[in-house]
Amino acid sequence: MKNSTILRVLLLGVVALSGIIAMQSYWVVSTWNINEEEFNKKVNLALYNVAKSMADLNNGTLPARDVVKRRTTNYYIVNIENEIDEEHLEYFLQREFEKMALNIDFEYAVFDCYTNEMIYGNFVRYDPIEKHDLNLGDLPKDNEFTYYFGVKFPSRSGYLFGKMQLSIFFSAILLVTMIFFAYSMFVILRQKRLSEMQKDFINNMTHEFKTPISTIKIAADTFLSNPDIQANPRLFQYANLINEQNQRLNNQVEKVLQLARIERSNYELKLEEVDLCTLVREVAQGIAVHVEEAGGKLQLDCPPANAMVRADKLHLTNIIHNLLDNAVKYCRQTPDINLHINLSAQTAQLVVSDKGIGIPKEYQSSIFDKFYRVPTGNVHNVKGFGLGLYYVKNVCDAHNWKIKLTSESGKGTTVAILMPLLKPLTQPGKSDDITIQSAAVKLH
Repeated sequence: MKNSTILRVLLLGVVALSGIIAMQSYWVVSTWNINEEEFNKKVNLALYNVAKSMADLNNGTLPARDVVKRRTTNYYIVNIENEIDEEHLEYFLQREFEKMALNIDFEYAVFDCYTNEMIYGNFVRYDPIEKHDLNLGDLPKDNEFTYYFGVKFPSRSGYLFGKMQLSIFFSAILLVTMIFFAYSMFVILRQKRLSEMQKDFINNMTHEFKTPISTIKIAADTFLSNPDIQANPRLFQYANLINEQNQRLNNQVEKVLQLARIERSNYELKLEEVDLCTLVREVAQGIAVHVEEAGGKLQLDCPPANAMVRADKLHLTNIIHNLLDNAVKYCRQTPDINLHINLSAQTAQLVVSDKGIGIPKEYQSSIFDKFYRVPTGNVHNVKGFGLGLYYVKNVCDAHNWKIKLTSESGKGTTVAILMPLLKPLTQPGKSDDITIQSAAVKLH
């Protein structure tokens, strides 16, 4: 994954989470304020009704104002200007709180004007679970009134939090999401670092391979040109084997180096005018040797018209060679390959089809992935790194060409590459059908 992609994911994730956190915080604060305001209104109304009941009991009247005074967030003073019957006070408090659905623990105290002290009444518990962390008995007196009582709600905060269970639940989910996002980014960055270390190691390793490969090639060529080696069939065969395997190793190293340059996006396409038909004939002539050795045939259908495309000739040669090489390697018994070019007024379509083993449908979506090879169990009849089609796809993407693969297991595979023509054709003309069965056949 590119650094720019990771940076975009990180920034978008941070922005999204910041927005969600802001909305969630606003929702939680708003819910708390609403519940707090509702609680305060219910308490005021309940205490006013208690004061009215106490006044009616004493055949008195309530003050014109300041009946219920809120001293702190959980402590209220009730002024009734009448003597207070402590035996009835607790009953009235419980009754009014139940009417208001305020199922919350509370304590109360009555002011004694003779001693100028608050006389503690009782702690009324609605929750049977005993609470040890409550600060009880702290009901300060008020210097403004004469006949009054105080009511305190020690568990007010817990009561309000209890009414916010849904908000707390979603906040917990948001917290888990943030932790998961942070962990995911940590894993992504760690995997990227490990991937870069792996790429650097592979690139350095392949560069180091170039020197011994060149040395082996020089030695193999020396052996092959030596008359004594040529006179000995066995030694000459071994020298040829060394040369062929060294060339195979060199091709794989070159492919890895090319892919490394493509992935770093620091390679430049050397675009030029390329005659597609001529290039296809040249590549087909080279692959005909392997087709002949395997006892197969290569059918080339190429129009006589000059199909000029703008492309990097080296990369275009490589992808044609890779497609033909795959058709040879993944045949059933003998390769049966058809290579043809379809021309229209504006585009050229290069098609390589074979009658090989094919690719099961469930694996076709991953066939262009790096290092991907179709699973064959413990049998590996065809060697490779899974880089050929990945390279083909990257080169096509770099040229803005369209590539399509269709295949059916046991019936063969067709790969089509669509590329724009440099000069529109008015009469594409017919194809020249050439069957290649020997490396000695000359292409026209």
